[in-house]
Amino acid sequence: LSLGIKSPRETGKSFNSNSRLKVKFFSKYVNYPVISDDSGLCIKALNNRPGIYSARLAKKHGSFLKAMKFILRSMEKKKNRRATFISSLSYKKEGKKIISMQGKINGNIAKKIIGKKGFGYDPIFIPLNMKITFGQMAKSKKIKMDHRYLAFKKLKKKIKTL
Repeated sequence: LSLGIKSPRETGKSFNSNSRLKVKFFSKYVNYPVISDDSGLCIKALNNRPGIYSARLAKKHGSFLKAMKFILRSMEKKKNRRATFISSLSYKKEGKKIISMQGKINGNIAKKIIGKKGFGYDPIFIPLNMKITFGQMAKSKKIKMDHRYLAFKKLKKKIKTL
């Protein structure tokens, strides 16, 4: 739900600060609770890039497919393929403080783009202890284990204690 409101510039230096910035911004327009997300892929061998610039990297290259090709080219000589998907969710209820929770899933960057499911960088991310990328995984399986799911679980638990 966007209400035709243009998103604010993401000027934060972390997923958490961008997620909080967005929830603060959008909550000014409505009188009901708002949840915002800032997520991305952090690749160890690339100094945790693209990180908070994950969506912007895809935009810069013209698509997620082209951004994945760029990442794979950047990873050609790298032995360490460890990566983490991170999601920071922020929740704001009118007159209350912002609550933020983070979900993370560790894995590795595949050697090639595999799978047509999911979105974003899913076809190059293999979760730890798995043999397939998020892009190959059934949506019903992926959404019960990914970084957003983990963040939502924590956020739901926290909200219930309010």
